[in-house]
Amino acid sequence: MLTIGIEEAQFNLRELIASLGPNDEVIITDHDRPVARLVHEQVAGVARPKPGLCEGMVTIVSDDEEHLNGFRGCMP
Repeated sequence: MLTIGIEEAQFNLRELIASLGPNDEVIITDHDRPVARLVHEQVAGVARPKPGLCEGMVTIVSDDEEHLNGFRGCMP
């Protein structure tokens, strides 16, 4: 835990934020009184879905391209 004055924190805010690691915190003081706490934000990663979650939800009605005839003018 690091303690820093408010003026120094203002001047070095970008560096303070960049230097924070997991479980790190910086106490910001004003006239030796704690007024704020800067902590590392834990960003939750987006979990990738497991394969097969949509199994049985999609039905392929036809294996031909006849249904695309209406879009021939839009396709290269």
